[in-house]
Amino acid sequence: MAKLHFYFSAMNAGKSTILLQSSYNYQERGMNTLIFTAALDDRYGVGKVTSRIGLEADAVIFQTVDDLLSITKERHSNTPLSCVLVDEAQFLTRQQVLQLSDVADHMGIPVICYGLRTDFQGQLFPGSEALLGLADEMREVKTICHCGSKATMVVRYDDKGNPVKAGDQVEIGGNDRYVSMCRKHWKETLGI
Repeated sequence: MAKLHFYFSAMNAGKSTILLQSSYNYQERGMNTLIFTAALDDRYGVGKVTSRIGLEADAVIFQTVDDLLSITKERHSNTPLSCVLVDEAQFLTRQQVLQLSDVADHMGIPVICYGLRTDFQGQLFPGSEALLGLADEMREVKTICHCGSKATMVVRYDDKGNPVKAGDQVEIGGNDRYVSMCRKHWKETLGI
C-alpha cells in the first residue's frame, strides 16, 4: 500500500537535499518521479528544486488553485510514475493534501512531502497542519541551533538584522532572513 509521508523541520535542515536524493534513487533504478514545488518560492528559478549544497532538479510548480491529483494522473498516463515528491509542502492547501492522499490511496503511488512545520511566530502553516493530520508517516529532519541543541523554530529578521515578531506568514527568503533555533533561544530572541 502506498503512503503519504511528511518530512518536516525548521529551515536549513536539508529537506530539499533529501528530496533530490530520493528522486535520484528512484531514477537510478529506472523509475520515474514527479517533483512538485511551490510557485511562491522562486529564489533559485521557476520550476526548480535546489538545495543549498548545489543539487537541483526540474519540478512542476503548484499554486493554491492547482489540482495535484489531476496533474499527477495526466503525467502518470504519459509516463508511469513510481513516486511523487513535494518540496515546500507547507504551501499546500488542505484540499491539495487530500488530493495527494488520493494519489497514494487510489493510484498506489507513494507521496513524500517535505516542508516547514511552523512559521516564524510558531504557527502551523496550512499545508503542514493538513499533513500532520492526514499523513501516514511523519519524520522530523533535524537541524541545530547555534547552541548545539535541536532547532525546532525559526526567527525571521528584517533588513537591518532585527528579529521580526509580526507580519505576513509568508515572506520568501533564506539564510539572509531566517535562522533556525531551539525553542529557548527563539523565545529569548523574540522576548516571549
